[in-house]
Amino acid sequence: MKYRKLSHGEEQISIIGMGASVIGEQPDKKIIEMVQFALDAGINYFDLAGGHASIFTAYGRALEGRRKEAMLQVHFGANYVTGEYGWTTNLSTVKKSIDWQLKNLRTDYIDFGFIHCLDEETDLITYERNGVLRFIMDLKAQGVVKHIGLSTHAPELANRVLDKNILDMLMFSINPMYDYGQGDFAIGSDGERQKLYGRCEKEGVGISVMKPFNAGQLLDAKKSPFHQALTTAQCIQYALDKPGVLTVLGGPGNVKQLKEILSYLDASEEERDYSIISTLTPDESVGKCVYCKHCHPCPAGLDIGLINKYYDLALLGDTLAKEHYLTLEKTASDCIACGHCNKRCPFKVLQMEQMEEIRKYFGK
Repeated sequence: MKYRKLSHGEEQISIIGMGASVIGEQPDKKIIEMVQFALDAGINYFDLAGGHASIFTAYGRALEGRRKEAMLQVHFGANYVTGEYGWTTNLSTVKKSIDWQLKNLRTDYIDFGFIHCLDEETDLITYERNGVLRFIMDLKAQGVVKHIGLSTHAPELANRVLDKNILDMLMFSINPMYDYGQGDFAIGSDGERQKLYGRCEKEGVGISVMKPFNAGQLLDAKKSPFHQALTTAQCIQYALDKPGVLTVLGGPGNVKQLKEILSYLDASEEERDYSIISTLTPDESVGKCVYCKHCHPCPAGLDIGLINKYYDLALLGDTLAKEHYLTLEKTASDCIACGHCNKRCPFKVLQMEQMEEIRKYFGK
């Protein structure tokens, strides 16, 4: 397993995390087996916005004696009073739900306390007016909540909360369908979404990715807008290549599906290549590097995707991007203008010209 560091802390987060959307359909014994299998595989980040209340007692038992191996993403607004998932912004109900979740998880602290499922400005207004946001902040001050996060599908709303300077993590839906304007949660233009990812990187707010496979739709040629099935490895790599992303949360329903997700770790660079999505690239994104590395290997040894990534982040004001760029073994100045990348790029990026532009910008 590989890990990425949370900028607002010392936590090392596994690049593959585990969601809980359907795991609750399994009996407790299977859930416990699955959580422990995930821990043994090096997964240490778990989202608990599941569809069923049963997951909490099962997780509590699975983590007995292993609590420090796991970081839990708990949602302030998810309500399980009926036994199934529900959503609320009522402060009293939220408090009761959090107490219930902590009790069943057999823990006295929350690694990541999330402002839950806000997609409209009115949701945020209600959340604040009802005192739920203050409640999370008070628990952080008391040490019960270690970090504050937000789950949303809306870039504009995410930016509104980022403006408050309280977030350490953002849970956001990232996959090529949504970034390219396809699907129910494809909120915001590709440009708006990319700027959000860049802002998170710049401000040190990590991103935990939900819906990386769009509920399996991207893995099915008949349902995918690309008319070709992507693999789990391609979807995971797509998300991991975005600025700010620390972990990708698949939502496996059993150990077999979890193993399929974990197979990403053993996939080759060719198996992770998601350049097939260029068939659906919107006009506004043609000619922009998406860091897919389809142009690799570069004959001169440049990491073209990473060079472009640091350049884009620098343009957004990320002061660390230049430092990272200057430590690269090969920079844009090492480009030999052979044309290999221009011919290979499915997104029609003129990388030779881009390398010259980047060289001038960074002075190297």
